[in-house]
Amino acid sequence: MSDPLLAVLARSLARTPTKSERARARLHLLDWLACIAGARRSDAARVATAISSRGWERASYLGNVLEMDDVHRTALLHPGPVVWPAALSLEAADLDARLDAALRGYEAMITIGAAFDSHHYAQWHPTATMGGFGACGAFASLLELEPREMVDALGNAGSVAGGVWHMRHDAQALTKQWHVHHAVRTGREAALHARHGAKGPAAILEGPQGLFAAMTKAPGTLTDANDGWLIEQVSFKPFAACRHAHPAIDAAMELRRRGELEAPFRVMTFADAITFCDRPDPQTELEAKFSLQHSVAVVAAGRRAEPQDFTPEAIAELADLRAQVTVVEDADITARYPQHFGARVNDLELVDTLGDPERPIDEIAIVAKVRSLVAWGGLPPEEAERAVSIALAGDDARALDLMLEEWTR
Repeated sequence: MSDPLLAVLARSLARTPTKSERARARLHLLDWLACIAGARRSDAARVATAISSRGWERASYLGNVLEMDDVHRTALLHPGPVVWPAALSLEAADLDARLDAALRGYEAMITIGAAFDSHHYAQWHPTATMGGFGACGAFASLLELEPREMVDALGNAGSVAGGVWHMRHDAQALTKQWHVHHAVRTGREAALHARHGAKGPAAILEGPQGLFAAMTKAPGTLTDANDGWLIEQVSFKPFAACRHAHPAIDAAMELRRRGELEAPFRVMTFADAITFCDRPDPQTELEAKFSLQHSVAVVAAGRRAEPQDFTPEAIAELADLRAQVTVVEDADITARYPQHFGARVNDLELVDTLGDPERPIDEIAIVAKVRSLVAWGGLPPEEAERAVSIALAGDDARALDLMLEEWTR
């Protein structure tokens, strides 16, 4: 009889990361900090302040607010907002231990998430359903759980996995942020309980009444990064919109650089982008971020797809340009998805999107994102340099804790 899938995963998580892998984790830490800074003045921030006195826990409500959090394409989930709060939540841990915890959290969340199918994505919010695994893997690493304990922790975390998509139909809901917060808390608790002897179901994925049976029609298998770490496959998001809108934004920006972005604007893209982002008349900031029409109008207006380009004021200003955008599915682009997020705007097609591993953004671009979002969040410019120093070159975990405490008050 083969080992349960979680047992195989737990052995993989027991590997020791290298210095270069920790350096990659630092980039994702900095990217997440940028998202936290930019979300400070949001409705979610007011909830976060009310529900917790701890910086890492308040931050669990903020990482996804701007829709600029990192993303794994084939797992179709956002690991950063869930994993980093858990990885930073043990005050006694040094920075290397926290970076290792994050690497293990990303690995657990992505490895399991990539085995779930399109039926799951149609009904369930993967960042929520898989987030407990990510937070659990990270906190279990901080607690130095043995592989058997890791299996128990992941099994219990998976036993309460959930989070449906219905909040997409209510633009006022903060449910996506609640999903992340809930996943962080649940994953941490599962690891803590396993540390004290709470056994868990090792076959929670493949068992007869496990998650594959409950949430998928055609589950895949658990894969790895060929001796590397799956964080290397995670994409950064340069634009303040749903990831499904990024290919169209990217193509429109390339046309604008060439001086060839002219109305009317015809967007051809993959089916999920249509499902999530065909929204010609957005009424709220969140709806604008999930609108292909608004996203292309932003670029046509000469803007950079930053948070200020999706506000109610921008929605009103760009109504005429939005009316000139049509959106249709392209079967070939859909066939390449989700391995490739692509789109065609007018006569220009891009197979991969800026920020994906095939078209990576560099440290300079991530630092620029930090500076932009620090300003958007109302922090002084020197806070951006503080974040860059702590995340990319620092070894003082307490300095990171203090910064989060101050930013999220």
